[in-house]
Amino acid sequence: MSESSTGDAVVAAAAAASATGTWRRAGIAGVAIGAVAAGAAAGVAIERLTVGRGIRKKARLALDATGPYGALRGTPGKALADDGTTLYYEVDEADEADEADPDRGPRRRRLFGRRAPAPVTVVFSHGYCLNQDSWHFQRAALRGLVRTVHWDQRSHGRSGRGAAQQGPDREPVSIEQLGRDLKAVIDAAAPDGPLVLAGHSMGGMTVMAFGEQYPELVRDRVVGAAFVGTSSGRLGEVSYGLPVAGVAAVRRVLPGVLRALGSQTELVERGRRATADLFAGLIKRYSFSSRDVDPAVARFAERMIESTPIDVVAEFYPAFDEHDKALALAVFREVPVLALAGDRDLVTPSSHSEAIADLLPDAELVIVPDAGHLVMLEHPEVVTDRLADLLARVGAGSTAANVGPYGSTAPPG
Repeated sequence: MSESSTGDAVVAAAAAASATGTWRRAGIAGVAIGAVAAGAAAGVAIERLTVGRGIRKKARLALDATGPYGALRGTPGKALADDGTTLYYEVDEADEADEADPDRGPRRRRLFGRRAPAPVTVVFSHGYCLNQDSWHFQRAALRGLVRTVHWDQRSHGRSGRGAAQQGPDREPVSIEQLGRDLKAVIDAAAPDGPLVLAGHSMGGMTVMAFGEQYPELVRDRVVGAAFVGTSSGRLGEVSYGLPVAGVAAVRRVLPGVLRALGSQTELVERGRRATADLFAGLIKRYSFSSRDVDPAVARFAERMIESTPIDVVAEFYPAFDEHDKALALAVFREVPVLALAGDRDLVTPSSHSEAIADLLPDAELVIVPDAGHLVMLEHPEVVTDRLADLLARVGAGSTAANVGPYGSTAPPG
């Protein structure tokens, strides 16, 4: 689609929304949530001309009912952050059957009357406006093969609202705070034994902040790290697929717009619900690249992002322009590292993963063709395969991770 036709479609979408009386409230919210994603409205405008609202609503409900994504649950636990925020996590234990009686189930082996060393634990940190379920495919494939911890970042998923972000003296969220949150989760869920840290997008930045603040712990316990679709800094230069003039204009007004929207949560949330189709288009454009992504997976991503309140979006957004952890990556030089990204990621472009690999010369760099920002959902077979290889390299698991049943998000042909 040409730039002119895209512009016409955006105008058409705006006119249609204005006719229903929702554009003033929901259009601005769309800008905030989409974070400069206005061009994605083109497909929505066309769809509205051919598919009725009732049919679209029924389709979303059907996908919600049938999509199995995000249904995996582990043993729940809670950690307390240094500011009092409750952080929710789940643990999936590795299966270790008694060799004499395989039916007895998992147990910890004893050596000379003592427990064996703690197993390797893989800690998964998710991205902005997502939750722990965004690692669904990798969790399913590795389940039972290695001990894993999945947690929800503060104000996301089942974790509590950031304590420091409430009340009259509310503080902005910082990436440094997220690094301390990760430390609290590790202390509660994996207090001993070797660690592999995996982070997507904001989760990767969380891992970097953790490493910067706790270098001795990294040297003593971290045996591997995976940075997926993330960045070590210079996010202020990302264009989000827009012309330079457009992104510059948005950057000037977006912080103020987000602050204003964050103070009118109820109004904005009504607007988001009223323009669900528009948001679906925005989310798909900035999450995926390939055209044959399973609609249930796309809807799954949409639900996760929709569930993040607008005031949480506003609280976290400023931290990304300030994020700079290039020097902090040095602490990971002595361990195997995976740096992976989609080649068409509009949020944290693949060049940012290349920059991470440049700073960590021994890292494995993987650029996934035809993949967007949510590469672990779009091409799970690639991400799981490379994670399984990393785990095998550090002695944390076998390369025989069950990729097959969880490997494709394309609709059945």
